[in-house]
Amino acid sequence: MDDPPDVATLINGLVADNEGARKYAVFKLQSLLGDPSFADAFIEGDGLYALRQAVLETTGNMQAYAFGSLDALLELDMGWDMVDGAIIEKAVSLAVTHPLVNIVRNVLTLLVLIVSRPLSKSRRQSADVFGFQAIKPALDKHPGFLDSLVQRLSASDHTLCANALQLINALMRDAVIHGGEHEWPKFIKRLQDLGVIGGVGMLMRGDTASDPSTSLAAAILEFQGLTKVLLRKWREVRVNIELPEHKRALKTIHLLSRPQPLVTDTNGKTHGKGSKKHHPEKWRRLGFETESPAWEFDETGHLGMMDLVDYARRNEDAYQKILMEQSMQPREQRCPLARAALSVTLILYEHFEIEDASETEAYSGGHVRSVSARGGRLDSQANVDKLYRPLLLQWGRLHTAAVNAFMRMWKAAGAELEDFFKIEEVIRIVVERIVGAANRKTDVGKVEDELRSVTLETARRWQMAGMDEVYDDAWGPHLVQVREQLHQESLQFMKEQRIRCLLQGSWFPTSSQGAGTGWRYVRLSRNKRWLHYQDFSAKGTDEPAAADLAEKLDLNRVTSVDSNVSASDKSLVNGLTNSSSETLKETLGRDPPQQTTNTKVTILGTLAKPPKSALPSSHPNNDADEETVLLDLFPQTSSAASEWLDGLLMLLNQQPITKDTTRLVDMMEDWGVRLRLLNLRWEDVDWEALEARVTGTKVVEREVPSREGVGEEYYYGMAEA
Repeated sequence: MDDPPDVATLINGLVADNEGARKYAVFKLQSLLGDPSFADAFIEGDGLYALRQAVLETTGNMQAYAFGSLDALLELDMGWDMVDGAIIEKAVSLAVTHPLVNIVRNVLTLLVLIVSRPLSKSRRQSADVFGFQAIKPALDKHPGFLDSLVQRLSASDHTLCANALQLINALMRDAVIHGGEHEWPKFIKRLQDLGVIGGVGMLMRGDTASDPSTSLAAAILEFQGLTKVLLRKWREVRVNIELPEHKRALKTIHLLSRPQPLVTDTNGKTHGKGSKKHHPEKWRRLGFETESPAWEFDETGHLGMMDLVDYARRNEDAYQKILMEQSMQPREQRCPLARAALSVTLILYEHFEIEDASETEAYSGGHVRSVSARGGRLDSQANVDKLYRPLLLQWGRLHTAAVNAFMRMWKAAGAELEDFFKIEEVIRIVVERIVGAANRKTDVGKVEDELRSVTLETARRWQMAGMDEVYDDAWGPHLVQVREQLHQESLQFMKEQRIRCLLQGSWFPTSSQGAGTGWRYVRLSRNKRWLHYQDFSAKGTDEPAAADLAEKLDLNRVTSVDSNVSASDKSLVNGLTNSSSETLKETLGRDPPQQTTNTKVTILGTLAKPPKSALPSSHPNNDADEETVLLDLFPQTSSAASEWLDGLLMLLNQQPITKDTTRLVDMMEDWGVRLRLLNLRWEDVDWEALEARVTGTKVVEREVPSREGVGEEYYYGMAEA
């Protein structure tokens, strides 16, 4: 391998008349200037002047190498003395107009370094201007620079895309830090108007950005972090109606509602048109709580005002229609649109964890290849897919869709003003479910469709399903204990209910052929030791008297209960088909469904031993100990089959087997847990005990409430709750 050329040779090559020597020198410098010791020697040898000439006077690949060499030097925070207006003007001009990709890549890197230069001690002592102000004069000469920069985001060269996005990030950072309270929002809006959101969104969803090793992935995540910082800063800006911009925004919200001014006639009556006098409920009509709405933006700041203005503009017709519909409702049933919009702003703010965005990470652009991803490491494609949140960039569209969902839920629930926070919580869950489930390739249009079609019933089901997760961390061990206790109580309750059915008695056909062959009435004795039964030629209208039931079966001889469920008996196999919203009272208290079933319940056991004197001396008497069929029952309905099959099993202290009984046990257990949860409060959590559980130390468990004092009708109260 040839030894690298010395510093003097390269400096001489930069100013040589021979083009090949100049090209060789700038080509070699790109890699050699990354070494701090070589860079020191290069500067001491007056190489900066020669490099500056190469940057300004060469063309083509030679100029690309020259800019690359300058970039390598500046990344070491050296050579800043040569960066003046002429260099910046040249870089901006090439970035806008030059077709050669390798030149544009390097000049964009140079501009990133200039805008992102950290505030070092040497810079504080220098009178030179860096940041956005350093390139502003050149931008004034090239008004199409920002437009061309945003267009670079769709370039086929991925490194060029990354460099363009890094420069956009650098400009956004500098605007926020040094742009002043009223200047940075204008600059950000200008970038948004040029389509930067759409450009970055396409990069996020593209396959190229899935490679965590590229600078493009880091730039995308940095832009995402900056977006969060911007949202937070907009929220921190307090609404002040004395400011022209804020006053203009409120006026827009009002005018887009198409207000009807009032007119007063000679009799003192007011009418809708012909006067400039405003409605006495000018702002309350829009959904504000008072006629001085500025304070109502305290929680959301200017971000909430921007969202409300954006909602009114995006949905001008719907906005006016909603306000008209609400004005026709009784006051207590009106959904306060403005308040709902501000609530959705906070819901999205919490969902995307805007408050948790690290400003340090978002501003860590001092080094061009720095990575900021909310503290995450870009070490796998799965990691990148998890960190990318392209829907964050579609804030306005998500806000609009969620506000419309809020209005729909309000109407579907028949809500009143006192229910506002309940609907707000439903929307929070809807956003978490739908927006949270979207991946980086999910189109915002699909999310809007889901928010548009989700029903109140679905949202409430999500809400109930999420209760266990919400409380698990705080009360997990106690809930397990409570659930186990409630399960045993529910089983005991169902045992009592099923046995009561047996005590009441039932009519059964005497064969599987149906009622045409006769009827059998079966009833459990009060002492629960005997099954009394009798066959009849016809089914009576009244329950037979005990004296009419001549046959009886000793339950002490019953060893098992079997069943023969035919394929047509779907309800017994799969449980009842009533909706999940049906209460336990409705389930147990309704008339049995008239569904025919071919179920056969077989009671097996041993025969009673006859007296020894009645047996021949040669009789072995072994059959009395063998299991045999004692009685067959043919329930006509699935509910009767479940009552008798599980009732007999539970009477024998065995577990129920039908889906009907199991479902009712689960329902009681579930409602019992939910009723217990209603009595829990976050302030009741023993956080010290919780911490001790996590660290492995002993936890003092709390006493679980008992059912002492609860009567037999307990399940009715539970269903009504």
